[in-house]
Amino acid sequence: MDAKHGARERLEAARESLIELSHRIHAHPELGWEEEKASAWVAETLSDAGFKVERGVCDLPTAVLARAGSGPLHVGFCAEYDCLPGIGHACGHNVIAAMGVGAAIAAAKVADDAGLTITLLGTPAEEVQPSGKVLMLERGAFKGLHAAMMVHPAPWDQLAPPIIAASMFEVLYTGKESHASAFPERGINAADALVVAQTGIALLRQQILSTDRIHGIVTNGGAAPNVIPAHTAAKYIVRSKTLEQLRNLLPRVHRCFEAGALATGCKMEIVGGDKPDAEMVSDQELAALYRRNAEGLGRKFNEAAIAAGSTDMGNVSLELPAIHPFIGINSLPAVNHQPEFTAHCVKEEADHALFDGALAMAWTAIDAASEPALRNRLMSSRR
Repeated sequence: MDAKHGARERLEAARESLIELSHRIHAHPELGWEEEKASAWVAETLSDAGFKVERGVCDLPTAVLARAGSGPLHVGFCAEYDCLPGIGHACGHNVIAAMGVGAAIAAAKVADDAGLTITLLGTPAEEVQPSGKVLMLERGAFKGLHAAMMVHPAPWDQLAPPIIAASMFEVLYTGKESHASAFPERGINAADALVVAQTGIALLRQQILSTDRIHGIVTNGGAAPNVIPAHTAAKYIVRSKTLEQLRNLLPRVHRCFEAGALATGCKMEIVGGDKPDAEMVSDQELAALYRRNAEGLGRKFNEAAIAAGSTDMGNVSLELPAIHPFIGINSLPAVNHQPEFTAHCVKEEADHALFDGALAMAWTAIDAASEPALRNRLMSSRR
């Protein structure tokens, strides 16, 4: 039997169970590092499909590794399953999880005949930092893989979307409480420190690259209007086109927060941000194979879109050949990280994308194993 035909046949048999997996994860959203149900459902599905499954790998309770096949080319599919606070699966990680599982199951069906070893990596906490793939990379989960891939829901299909580097951190100010009317001179206003910092950042935006991004939220602005706040906090993300550019921008942003502390007399602490997400470097040959396979399934690509996000799959791509295409779910005008997009991630278009993305990835792995020059390059290249 032709390997691609066998993979499609296996995926067709699993279609309804994969849709059910996607919808179940969507109905039970879990934040990063809390994906107990989702990771268990992913592990159970793979175990039932004959994979050797490990849970809690890399000392991460919701991380999963599942392996099948024994061929020379070792390909990994990544499954994400964390949600966003308040708006659930507004980035479609329920679809990503089911797509990764589907690709692994389809490819595993023909793995030995095609010359493949298949690993499904259940990677938690993509939406927070330090993120799952970064820690799993550090702790050896990707060791031995020759290539890795995943596909992400979006309003449109895009082969190599712009994915930029990002550092996420928390800023904490400590001042001194006092009665805001009777004894204001006895207080040290931690809210003022944030105002100064945010004003500095607003002005800094005039002198940064057009590809840079600085955005954040105040998570603690004080407790009562008649009490000078002694404690305030904010969470920020700073993004640049590359890690190198990010290293240049971050100190400038940090100085804005330091200015808030200096101007008000508050103490300041910056927590996190030292394990940033990297820019994505797509492997051109793997991407070309994915495009050919996806177009064979009727997908149409939009390469004009310039919306730039960040993901820890970028860190993977700096270590080994990888791809991270977008797959469209016909959601416009709704876009990622909107509650309207959450609703689209269990509609028929999303279920259809789940099948197409899984099959295109499985076929891409089969093609990579069957092309000697590409296979040899993948097996010998670790960037």
